[in-house]
Amino acid sequence: MPRELTPAIHLDILPGHVALVTLVRPEARNAVNGDVARGLEAAIDVTEADDDIWAVILTGTGSEAFCAGADLKAISAGRGHELRTDRGGFAGFVHAPRRKPWIAAVNGPALAGGCEIALACDLIVAATGTRFGVPEVKRGLIASAGGLYRLPRALPPAIAREAILTGEPITAEQAHAFGMVNALCEPARLIEAAQAMAARITVNAPVAVRESLAVARAAFDKTDAELRQMSEEGQARNMQSEDFKEGPLAFIEKRAPRWVGR
Repeated sequence: MPRELTPAIHLDILPGHVALVTLVRPEARNAVNGDVARGLEAAIDVTEADDDIWAVILTGTGSEAFCAGADLKAISAGRGHELRTDRGGFAGFVHAPRRKPWIAAVNGPALAGGCEIALACDLIVAATGTRFGVPEVKRGLIASAGGLYRLPRALPPAIAREAILTGEPITAEQAHAFGMVNALCEPARLIEAAQAMAARITVNAPVAVRESLAVARAAFDKTDAELRQMSEEGQARNMQSEDFKEGPLAFIEKRAPRWVGR
């Protein structure tokens, strides 16, 4: 049974060391309110603390939207401050520190803050026929939850600028062709496809994955010298893990490695 972190966020433990986090506000197109922000921050805390969880999938309920961004009703009611947390920023998620890989399983349009949540994940699997966009400029706003700098990293710069300045969305098919989306699938197979992506990650040594991911995430933000130091420090920590010993031993013994994640 799913664990209800808040009424808007449910967490399931799937086979293969994978957690599934689901936005459950279909009546509001999974828009971000206080329950979503608190719940996503809680989901990060739970998955980070559980050594048996090696990868996380994030999806939305229904087919109307992955997430429609900020809940304008909450904002108009004077509760806009509830849509962010001190640690995680918008939705309790977009700026939150996370060691483990997150896969966005985009079941419907990911627009405005919803697109920014998807961009804050490490990989994206998307249903065919959906779309991504940051339409904030159409309402006199800006995509200030990471979209303005993460979109130009995920798409060719000119395409990203066009999307940002016009506010017009791109299709999942276009996003896949440009390299922003890792995999496309039919809507009915979305979670299956995300699980398959997660399985390709969790077959590997979890500590090595986490240390590698930390450097890869910082690739656009630090100098080569800083990234080299991060890599060396990550390797030093990895070499202290049980899995560092298990990998070569399994290779020598011609068997599948038995990772323990520490």
